[in-house]
Amino acid sequence: MAETGQYDVAVIGAGIAGSALAASLSGRGMRIALVEAMPLAEEELPAGIGLEYFDARVSALTPRSRRLLEDLDAWRSIAGYRQLPYRHMTVWDAEGTGQIEFDCSEVDAPALGYIVENRAIVKALLSRVQGAPDIALYNPARLAACDGGDDRPVQIGLEGGESLQADLLVAADGALSRVREMAGFETREWDYGHRAIVASVELEHSHRETAWQRFLPSGPLAFLPLPGDGQRHYCSIVWSLREELVDDLLALEEAAFCRELEQAIEGRLGGIFGSSPRFAFPLRQRHAVDYVQPGIALVADAAHTIHPLAGQGINLGLQDVAVLAEEILAGRERGTSPGELALLRRYQRRRKGENLLMMAAMDGFKRLFEQQALPLRWLRNVGMRGVDQIAPLKQQLIRHAMGLG
Repeated sequence: MAETGQYDVAVIGAGIAGSALAASLSGRGMRIALVEAMPLAEEELPAGIGLEYFDARVSALTPRSRRLLEDLDAWRSIAGYRQLPYRHMTVWDAEGTGQIEFDCSEVDAPALGYIVENRAIVKALLSRVQGAPDIALYNPARLAACDGGDDRPVQIGLEGGESLQADLLVAADGALSRVREMAGFETREWDYGHRAIVASVELEHSHRETAWQRFLPSGPLAFLPLPGDGQRHYCSIVWSLREELVDDLLALEEAAFCRELEQAIEGRLGGIFGSSPRFAFPLRQRHAVDYVQPGIALVADAAHTIHPLAGQGINLGLQDVAVLAEEILAGRERGTSPGELALLRRYQRRRKGENLLMMAAMDGFKRLFEQQALPLRWLRNVGMRGVDQIAPLKQQLIRHAMGLG
């Protein structure tokens, strides 16, 4: 284990982004601390397939994100448990005839992406960091204070009195980041006035390895394909709705909720036979004005949160991790401290523009499909049909969504 209290890099948050960063830096002669407030345990993942077994939280990983997990020797564990490639995507407008079909064959790829339960990703990465002799895991340990930067190490205080020092402190502690707050990072944010309902549902018909998304005036509805069991078919849903509509749907009996959901997806997958318990979370867009200051960097949800309509949040976060790790390791070869501001600014330049572009695109899509004025409805439907017929443009959109463009 690394020398107690003195580290090159300390990562706050052992979720997907934090564990991936620690694993990315491991084996390179560095001393790494990984601090997580919630107790971590190697939970046994349920082997059964069905509504009672699926994780309510799933991610649509791009091929680019899969490659990162492969490089970290985490994908083998994920694939050995379960994951489902989706090869097709159907997107359509509830207020017209506009529809776009995307298929992996259009870009000669085996899949557009991979649906993976979040707990499978967390378990694979946790196994990776727990087995690394150069990663000191502090758990459960809650951040109490942090101070530093410029030419001195960051001083990190944990509740209970333990203290650490690190040349670089990385905030991977989520949308409500304590590091971001304590270090005084400015953010720009706004509430969408929406909540997203998530659940797993059983379907009458096969999803055909297709991700389905319908844009309704009340918000987008996504059906993400899950592994089936013989003749039984399942999807994970993310249903974004105006705040005033959510509680009534959550209060419905299961059968009534399934009827509402079947109507919302226009019955494209036949009847909906059942639903797991439903959860809802508020949707808020947030972006740090700067991702870095001397000795401190923000990654993933600590730096930016995005509307879930395209499932890009985790992929943006994993690319933050990949780029920050690249810059730290390149700096190490030059003899540069990982907390040096010039190094951290290179990370920010490489990631901030791409993140802002994706955030702006998702916000624009959401606002466009909320518009009910007839001219706008006509224009967006004509636009969707037109894009569907222009192969080079479709290929460019697919590659970008896959993280390859």
